[in-house]
Amino acid sequence: MSILINQNSRVMTQGITGKTGQFHTRMCREYANGNHCFVAGVNPRKPGEDFEGIPVFATVKEAKEATSANVSVIYVPPPHAAAAIDEAVDAELDLVICITEGIPVRDMIRTRYKMLGKKTRLIGPNCPGIITPDEIKIGIMPGYIHKKGRIGVVSRSGTLTYEAVAQLMEQGLGQSTCVGIGGDPVNGLKHIDVMQLFNEDDETDAVLMVGEIGGSDEEDCARWIKAHMRKPVVGFIAGVTAPPGKRMGHAGAIISGGKGTAQEKLAVMEECGIKVTRNPAEMGKLLKSTLG
Repeated sequence: MSILINQNSRVMTQGITGKTGQFHTRMCREYANGNHCFVAGVNPRKPGEDFEGIPVFATVKEAKEATSANVSVIYVPPPHAAAAIDEAVDAELDLVICITEGIPVRDMIRTRYKMLGKKTRLIGPNCPGIITPDEIKIGIMPGYIHKKGRIGVVSRSGTLTYEAVAQLMEQGLGQSTCVGIGGDPVNGLKHIDVMQLFNEDDETDAVLMVGEIGGSDEEDCARWIKAHMRKPVVGFIAGVTAPPGKRMGHAGAIISGGKGTAQEKLAVMEECGIKVTRNPAEMGKLLKSTLG
């Protein structure tokens, strides 16, 4: 069993007729069961067309009704991406994965409010997507670096997701599911949401958690782990120094008053029983040693 997606997922691409949507849809179709899983595209200006045999529909609702798609991946440009998420939520898809970077924060605040009480889960925006190795990938991550195994990965940083996977592979550790949740200030699933899913997954033995400076999501997740997690967790926090008095991460998070820094997050994680490293080159080795 995997979390969120598997070989039975049926996926539509919103923005399939753009260069980015076409490229990554093609790459995802060529990975594992992708040819079976990617069943529809959406572009309101090009209904009735197709992309390499994938039919294009005017709306998400029409695509769902015609193909039974239950997952959407979004490559729509930033000014229209939040509206694309809204459309997928209104169509009651199970999962929406928004790859788009640069969506206005105000648009995402409005979209997150509209999602309250709805069934749809959101990953992203500004994320690499999600992969269940050797089964299905939805997003922009390079599939060849992954291999099926029993380690879960959840990360705010796209680049460090790939680095974490490469290190796990060096240690002979495959992955159950890798989730890039994105680093935007207003997004969908948080570390804690993904950690809860890994905790209940019979095929995940341990989790590698990668965070970034800014906000309190990692600290919230760490406290939940201390109270509820039944599996070992290894953590790392990415952060870079900016002008005096501020620290900024990949998502442009501003730190003030000593809150949300990498050191503060790591300290809370350690207090909650998470094995942490301050060296990004040691993530895989630390997890391997934690397993025994």
